[in-house]
Amino acid sequence: MERESFEDEDVAAILNSSYVAIKVDREERPDIDHVYMSVCQAMTGQGGWPLTILMTPEKKPFSAGTYFPQYSRMGMPGLVDILTEVSDRWKRERDKFIQAGDQITGALSGWSMSPASGQLTKDTLDQAFKQLRGRFDQHFGGFGSAPKFPMPSTLFFLLRYWKRSGQQDALAMVEKTLAAMSRGGIYDHVGFGFSRYSTDPKWLAPHFEKMIYDNALLALAYTEAFQATGQDYYARIAKEIFTYVLRDMTATEGGFYSAEDADSEGVEGKFYIWTPAEIKEVLGEKDGELFCHLFDITAHGNFEGLSIPNLISASMEKVAKKYALEPGELAAKIEELRRKVFVARGKRVHPYKDDKILTAWNGLMIAALAKGAAVFDEPAYRQAAVRAVDFIYQHMRRPDNRLLARFRDGEADFPAYLDDYAFLTWGLLELYQTTFEAVYLEKAIELVKQTLDLFWDQENSCFYFNGADAEQLITRPKEISDGALPSGNSVALTNLLRLARLTGNEALTEIAERLISACAGEARQNPYGYPHFLIGVDFFLGPSREIVIAGETADPWVNKMLQTVRKKFLPQAVVVFHPAGTAGKGIEKIAPFLKEQHPIAGKATAYICQNYACQAPVTEYDEFVTML
Repeated sequence: MERESFEDEDVAAILNSSYVAIKVDREERPDIDHVYMSVCQAMTGQGGWPLTILMTPEKKPFSAGTYFPQYSRMGMPGLVDILTEVSDRWKRERDKFIQAGDQITGALSGWSMSPASGQLTKDTLDQAFKQLRGRFDQHFGGFGSAPKFPMPSTLFFLLRYWKRSGQQDALAMVEKTLAAMSRGGIYDHVGFGFSRYSTDPKWLAPHFEKMIYDNALLALAYTEAFQATGQDYYARIAKEIFTYVLRDMTATEGGFYSAEDADSEGVEGKFYIWTPAEIKEVLGEKDGELFCHLFDITAHGNFEGLSIPNLISASMEKVAKKYALEPGELAAKIEELRRKVFVARGKRVHPYKDDKILTAWNGLMIAALAKGAAVFDEPAYRQAAVRAVDFIYQHMRRPDNRLLARFRDGEADFPAYLDDYAFLTWGLLELYQTTFEAVYLEKAIELVKQTLDLFWDQENSCFYFNGADAEQLITRPKEISDGALPSGNSVALTNLLRLARLTGNEALTEIAERLISACAGEARQNPYGYPHFLIGVDFFLGPSREIVIAGETADPWVNKMLQTVRKKFLPQAVVVFHPAGTAGKGIEKIAPFLKEQHPIAGKATAYICQNYACQAPVTEYDEFVTML
């Protein structure tokens, strides 16, 4: 629409003569997007972007749609025709438009109320699993048909359902999906990182745009899959995602950029696709043939006559046999060739980089890097997460400590939304459980306090999307369901429960219980649409575990116990380190129950509790592992 209409002088003349044209960056103003996307979905039965709204001067919508061509064609109304007709009728029938806007706005206020209350039980988790199993693509992994989105929250839920129930199908669905995605063209085999979604069922042809939030959530998914299975393959993909992010998507000051465009030189995917001749020019005939054979780069192509590198049909065993290489030799050879192709690709015109730094999406990447640092024992990931937190606290807050949503070109703006607070809190909780520095737990507690002050609906026990101090729109939206991104309510639920277990503050559990009850009616109807919310429900249903390691900071047995916990998939556990002596006073102020949990006889000591009921402390490492 930008190329066809908004940059066209004739269309601009129509707009400027009769309308006030407003273009909204939905990543800077997701509150506006939420409100008017709800209008579009209600009026047309579907949504999407670009989102086109016509409204009265009072911001009350009376017409909604997504893409409109410049002129009407094939039964699709054109933007010029719509603008001309509405302008003419506005002069003659303004009252009808105003009445329609009033009716839609009134209905919207009803839609934004909290959903029906009730209770969610283990049966809800079972039902969500059955629905997901029914939608699962047995051939290529993932859920539903094309276009296919990765949907990491669904994978998080299934891993937890497997852990709770022992249902092997849940784990198999996760493994099938993760393996298929990382072999497909949706994954960048040359430079790493995932694109937004696949346009086909087998993950071959992506929409080539790369988003920081997808890569954060997928890094978490592959990291958790490694914890759950011990398969090094998942660790490798997670680490490659981090390589991409730290190399290409990290600002000098420490924050993470938002996205990389799908297009370069006006052509979708041009940066990423190849011909055999191009590969052989870089690698030579023999190595080029190997690379093309492995990554499906052919003369006829797999994408508009060209080739997206992928491993969908590749067999490492057959390739190794064909080229007389041992498996280890083949892996080393592939990496050598990949590096050469990556260097050659770097000379192409790069896609545009959206260098906005968004608090919410940075929170997700902080969580992913912090967890990766803990699981893979990689200090570089921890340092990157710490730098990003420092950047947000230095550059993306007002003097009154109110978070801001966006930073770009030295300017921070827009009061932060629920997602910003919830996702950053998630990152801080993961960073605490990686560094065990109490300052990150203190920051998380303060953010939760602000979240409750700014967003909590006291009457309906749910979080609004925008703060009480934000610009007043025609309605105050709430978001419960989970999509490519989890909803702020879903992440806030898990934050409340984890923080309650880490600090012993049961008032937070009571708020979480009210939140679950408020959203139960909607989640019970279609539980598969609320996978991240059900992660919180799973944690709430318990039994949760609190693991306290007490001892000297430099004691190698303390570090060995902590590292053992980090490598295990224990989604319902929280971990606290209680330093011996005066060093532990800071964490004791946050979590008073720790005053009774000290090292015994100067040894590293583990206290493993279930819903605060603790077993006898242990000081022997093997006994500790057995208890875990």
